[in-house]
Amino acid sequence: MNENAGQSGRRGFLRKAAFGAGFCIGSGCLNGSALLAAPEAGPAALPVRRKVRIGGPLFGDNLGDPEVWARTAKDQGYRAVYAPGVGLNDLPRIQAFVKAAEANDLVIAEVGRWVNLMDADDAKRRKNFDTVAEGLALADELNARCCVDIAGSFSAESWMGPHPKNMAQEHFDLCVENARKLIDAVKPKRTVFAYEAMGWMHPHSPDSYLALIKAVDRKAFGAHLDICNMINSPEKFWGNAALIHETFDKLGPWVASAHAKDLRWNVELNVHFVECELGKGVIDFNTYVRRLAALDQDAPLMIEHMNGREQYERCRDHLLNIVNQ
Repeated sequence: MNENAGQSGRRGFLRKAAFGAGFCIGSGCLNGSALLAAPEAGPAALPVRRKVRIGGPLFGDNLGDPEVWARTAKDQGYRAVYAPGVGLNDLPRIQAFVKAAEANDLVIAEVGRWVNLMDADDAKRRKNFDTVAEGLALADELNARCCVDIAGSFSAESWMGPHPKNMAQEHFDLCVENARKLIDAVKPKRTVFAYEAMGWMHPHSPDSYLALIKAVDRKAFGAHLDICNMINSPEKFWGNAALIHETFDKLGPWVASAHAKDLRWNVELNVHFVECELGKGVIDFNTYVRRLAALDQDAPLMIEHMNGREQYERCRDHLLNIVNQ
């Protein structure tokens, strides 16, 4: 197909598309991995196929310039980047970003489209569907590893909030329907669509994610990993190394990109896990990185949800120390 003709048809669709998704004691935080090391599961020895690409948000000026954007990423010690701020209709700038990434050995990890594909309001749901479809098309043009969103929530209070039906078959079936419609509408050739796992909606576990992959039954449906988001019990919190192994054992061939953040336990009268800086929680990043490095595909690990440049740099250094071991 002529590239320009394909672009025109895709944009035409997007114009009219409609839906038709340690412990913290007092002020001190103890590193849970130092308190209790979870027993490792999985293979004793894994091949290291490559060094895992680490990425994160960029800090600097003129990041709308593709060359500055790529140089900034390298200067910050990254080999993977989040998608740049560029519109789907701006093909020359898209191509300039792709060229700059390739010239600097950078991988564009993901296009995030964080909206609720299951919004109760019909108009909002249609608009959200179009937003994700645009993101998937953009990811394909950028040659990004994936376009990612959460599956969506039935909650009327929060676009990502808990709801009893989020764990029901109805939610699972709608996950499948939305993913198929998005993929069939956009027809991506170089990227995949993926849901980010969450602890209170599908996909919420390795088995839940694998069932979705089989049910969606599309080559362009992949897996986006965030181990922290699948930790929704004390067993998984302390046994996160085993959870990591299980996740890669079951989802490895489909992993497109992954998120990095750490998790600690705030002591209250009920279970309360909170995100924290890498290395200050319990996540077994040695196992996480080792399993990513053993994949056949080059799946990057992207730092997120930190506070400011200094914290991101500490997290980057923590991961690079593991990657370079």
